[in-house]
Amino acid sequence: MKYLKQLAIIIAVSFAGEGLRFILPFPIPAGIYGLVIMFILLYSNAIKPESVGTVSDFLIEIMAVMFVPGAVGIIAAWDRLQSMLLPSLCAIALVTPLVLAAAGKVTQYIIEKQEGK
Repeated sequence: MKYLKQLAIIIAVSFAGEGLRFILPFPIPAGIYGLVIMFILLYSNAIKPESVGTVSDFLIEIMAVMFVPGAVGIIAAWDRLQSMLLPSLCAIALVTPLVLAAAGKVTQYIIEKQEGK
C-alpha cells in the first residue's frame, strides 16, 4: 500500500504538470512543470521526501529502460531524420560545452556559498 501511495503522489504531480501545460501559454514541456511542482512541494515540506522516496528511487534505477521507446522511434523515423543529422550534430557540439560550463559554474557557486556559511 505504501508503494501505491507514493506512486499516486508522483502521478498526481505529473498530471498537475500536464494541466499547467494546457492552461499556461508558454512552450514549456509538462515534465518541467511537474518537476517544479514537486520541487516546491518538497521544499515547502508539503510533501516529505519519505512520502515519495522508495518509488522515486525505483524509477531512477529503471530510467535507462524509459529511453527505449524514444530510441525505437528514432530508428523507425531514421529515413526522415537522416537529412537533419549534420545540423543536429553541429548544434549538439556547440551547445554541450556551454551547458557543461554553466552547470559547473553553478555547482561551484553553490559549493562556495555553502562553505562560506
